[in-house]
Amino acid sequence: MSAVDRRRRRFLQCLVLACVGIAGLGTDAAQAAAKHLEFGPARTFSFDGLIQTARDNAAKPYREPPRPGAEVVARIDYDEHGQIRYLPELALDANGPGAYPVTFFHLGKWFQQPMHAYVVDQGKAREIRYRRDYFSMPKDNPARHMPDDAGFAGFRLHESRLRDDWRTQDWVAFLGASYFRTIGAQGQYGLSARGIALDTAVAGPEEFPMFREFYLEPAASTDAPMRIYALLDGPGITGAYRFDLHRETGVVMEVDCRLFLRRDVMRLGIAPLTSMFWFGEHGRGRELDWRPEIHDSDGLAIWNGAGERIWRPLRNPPYPTAAAFVDFNPRGFGLMQRDRNFDNYLDGVLYDRRPSLWIEPLGDWGEGSVQLVELPTDDEIHDNMVAMWVPAGAAKKGAEYSFRYRMHWLADEPYPTPNLAQVVSTRSGRGGEPGTIRKPGIVRYVVEFAGGELPGLAKTAKLDAVVTSSTGQDKILLARAEPVPTTERWRVQFDLAVNPGEAVDLRLFLRQGERALSETWLFQHLTAAN
Repeated sequence: MSAVDRRRRRFLQCLVLACVGIAGLGTDAAQAAAKHLEFGPARTFSFDGLIQTARDNAAKPYREPPRPGAEVVARIDYDEHGQIRYLPELALDANGPGAYPVTFFHLGKWFQQPMHAYVVDQGKAREIRYRRDYFSMPKDNPARHMPDDAGFAGFRLHESRLRDDWRTQDWVAFLGASYFRTIGAQGQYGLSARGIALDTAVAGPEEFPMFREFYLEPAASTDAPMRIYALLDGPGITGAYRFDLHRETGVVMEVDCRLFLRRDVMRLGIAPLTSMFWFGEHGRGRELDWRPEIHDSDGLAIWNGAGERIWRPLRNPPYPTAAAFVDFNPRGFGLMQRDRNFDNYLDGVLYDRRPSLWIEPLGDWGEGSVQLVELPTDDEIHDNMVAMWVPAGAAKKGAEYSFRYRMHWLADEPYPTPNLAQVVSTRSGRGGEPGTIRKPGIVRYVVEFAGGELPGLAKTAKLDAVVTSSTGQDKILLARAEPVPTTERWRVQFDLAVNPGEAVDLRLFLRQGERALSETWLFQHLTAAN
């Protein structure tokens, strides 16, 4: 992971996911490596008990948790935080019995809220107590003045301890509020997930509840899941989570969460996903950077309760926008990175290998909407995309929620529809035909499809481009489907007439006769006011 990539997240300013080795750390590290983890006394633990704790907490006023060594933590800046290394020899389960060793992140200026970690064995939990000498650091680093039992900033799971490279290879990280991420199927971190999203892009401030406590139940083998329990707490909400993590081709997580509201919430986001989109084949920012595309994800995919497959390309809007896709018992949704061609990025931070993340609801989720929030950005260091499920109805103080879902951190969707073509690019530009007078207010859209039945079609096949506009069909001036030369793709081109300041919702799919040949492309065209 490059230095640029480690700086990419505003909410993860000091992420040091590649910094696990102790080579060259000197005698200080060698002495610390001879020590052992220290644990607190055993106490009874169960998921039902954690749920009850969250329910009890919701009935009490919120109290900011203690922050031992807060003055010290505030002095550990970006550079000094990057100097701190957890010693892999002191990883939980470095020598077993669990399959996946666990190491911890140190607190710092950008991660000031401590979490406390516990190891669970046979219904008993013991806290892993923070000690300064779990970490190697320069002698002048402020962290040397941290008190004992200060807690950690987060933790990560390493690859199987049976692998020779486990000390330098991790696959899951929990760090910052309720954020977590995995390396997916191609060994590269990218987008993040959260336990919950509260009041994202509403009139008031967004709240970021935090996982205060983690309970780690080691996997008996690499064939078994690593189980993690988490206690969520914040001014507006409490909750209890159970994660079953499976290390497969990618990473699959099964999540069971119980939520309890302390206050009214304007937008309650379940299974929220957070990603970055600066520009792709289209969008603002293309003229500012030498690379052809810069994004962690390029679209929102939805498989709705009616069985329709939807693709909504991401965009970098000129102002904050929110879109809601109303549904009942959705089958799945996710932020996807479909473009896997390195030549479209030309960057060593490996955007072509960023994971896609698909949310698979388990059980009935009822009425609600998949919502997409897009925020403007002028750089790749900001996560400006949020996708989430928002239940129907008001989220009122005292309300309780229960959700189960499966998270697929993969390269592609886990349940594709082989007979439907997918959108592979969205482009836009000046409308009209070359050699003619280009009228103002005419925009050309070009959408390409690949896969499904398209490779078997003759180039002379008759396909219909079914395009609709929220401003009326008379605004669609041209629409045609045609094969893309030298490829097995098909392309739809259409011109759209727009007025200044107008927002136009667009819908498109390919049809042959009465059969849909593609997923549905949805987009919202935004125009600036005069």
